Amino acid sequence: MRFALSTEQLDFATELRKILDAGQSPAAVRAWAAGDTAKGRTLLRQVAEMGVSGLIVDEQYDGAEATPVDLVVAMVELGRAAAPGPVIESTAVIPALLQRLPETEPAQRWLPALAGGGLLGTIAFADPQRGIALDADTADLVLVAAGGQLSVGRRAAESADATDGRAAGSIASIDPARKLFHVAADETVADGVQDALDYAFDIGVLACAAQLLGAGRALLDQTTTYAKQRKQFGRAIGEFQAVKQQLADVLIALDLAEPLLYRAALTLDSEDRARDVSAAIVACGDAAHRASRAGLQVHGAIGYTAECDLSLWITKVAALRTAWGTADFHRGRIADALRAAEPAAAAV
Repeated sequence: MRFALSTEQLDFATELRKILDAGQSPAAVRAWAAGDTAKGRTLLRQVAEMGVSGLIVDEQYDGAEATPVDLVVAMVELGRAAAPGPVIESTAVIPALLQRLPETEPAQRWLPALAGGGLLGTIAFADPQRGIALDADTADLVLVAAGGQLSVGRRAAESADATDGRAAGSIASIDPARKLFHVAADETVADGVQDALDYAFDIGVLACAAQLLGAGRALLDQTTTYAKQRKQFGRAIGEFQAVKQQLADVLIALDLAEPLLYRAALTLDSEDRARDVSAAIVACGDAAHRASRAGLQVHGAIGYTAECDLSLWITKVAALRTAWGTADFHRGRIADALRAAEPAAAAV
């Protein structure tokens, strides 16, 4: 088994990172949080031009027909840049779901536009997300997955008395750039497709884990740079053993989470899919959380202020850790998979 990314995958990640850096992602995130999505959508179109939006889309729908590992490579970079918008939903979940439906009409209807970046989609799962969709006010396509059925969604009835700066009908989020909305099923697209919905949910979990790993890497990089520049008692704080130890612990956690992430990408079509994606998101979420805590402690209180870019990644990590199921939910899936495997192991 190959345990390293190919040269092509590494080059792809490098080029994608250059585009995201040139697109000034922090400015796009702040604008998105303020309700101005123009910069963010421009950035996402540039990413789409690299083929990211169509990575796991079949060639017949104008996609690249790449592997889940390629998708993970892209999602790590999008997480590293804290890119705004429903990129998990639009790039991973909806394409995977549409291609697994028994009827091809929905795929023919939406996939070419999704792959080309001209259509931005989002989706809500009834459980465990409870019918909550990311950026339902901005997305061009809103879908709802519930009870083995896929439907076109609409935002639930809005209240007209929102006075806290949020859009009417929106749900408060720890990350201002993640606008959440209750959505309700409208037009039915497909029925009796629970297996396709389960697969789509798991690929969303995988993509979320990849974004968490990328965000954790970005937090570590920013904190390391700051530790080399900030001085106390005439020395850079990065020279103190306590700071070195914290950053080393973060690096170890991220490095240990990475193999679980790529294993999950390799086993998406196996019976271990649910176990492996849950293990990946738990490990990547814990590592990214550790990176957030270390970053905030090294930066001090300034790290959580809106003026400091670090805060964009801290709030994103906090939101992503539960966006596709809580840690308890995923640990439960891992435990169930291990218990189910015990009789077979005992028989051997």
